[in-house]
Amino acid sequence: MTNSQALVLFDLDGTLIDPAGSITGGIEAALREHGLPVPDPRVLSSMVGPALVTSLRSIAGVPEHLIDPVMGAYRAGYRSIGMAQSRPYPGIADCVRALRTDGARVAVATQKPEWLAEELLTAQGMIGLFDSVHGAPRDERAAAALPGKKPIIAAALAEHAGRYGSALMVGDRSHDVLGAADNGLSCVGVSWGFAAPGELEEAGAIAVVDSADKLLEVLRGNL
Repeated sequence: MTNSQALVLFDLDGTLIDPAGSITGGIEAALREHGLPVPDPRVLSSMVGPALVTSLRSIAGVPEHLIDPVMGAYRAGYRSIGMAQSRPYPGIADCVRALRTDGARVAVATQKPEWLAEELLTAQGMIGLFDSVHGAPRDERAAAALPGKKPIIAAALAEHAGRYGSALMVGDRSHDVLGAADNGLSCVGVSWGFAAPGELEEAGAIAVVDSADKLLEVLRGNL
């Protein structure tokens, strides 16, 4: 790392935290609870990352009058069971610690509601690793109206304005790459998340890595 005043923004689910089926399983359970059809596993996986309202509406085809009840059922199950099932990906906490030792600032930028992201990171013992956490509004319908990840990344950059010289995004889906580009940043993709084959490369990720050690090496070489 040539710039100790660097800022690294991390996506959450699929990048820092392995939901261990809690997201897809929770969506499936919520859909079944309301008598709705359940997409196949590949489609369920594609629902991880975007705002939940958007995924339920545009991917699962949930009728508008059932969006709120399905979201409520999902959130209740996620908080009671899903967060405890989730785990940090192997080596990712050490990667974040190493960046901090290098002198970088490290933050989270996720489309998960900000309060829930903080709760998840606290449950996983990781909240203290980050200088700030940025997510979607508590009102999930308002979150769905946002133009992708662009404003969340912008909020993270604004929080640290004047305290970094270079910045990069790390994520596992195309919207991480595109949201970063919308803010003038490059994005490093991770292969252990929920992207379809070729998704990250097609979106313009500057590299796609398959381990936390390789991620640290690429970040140090690009900051």
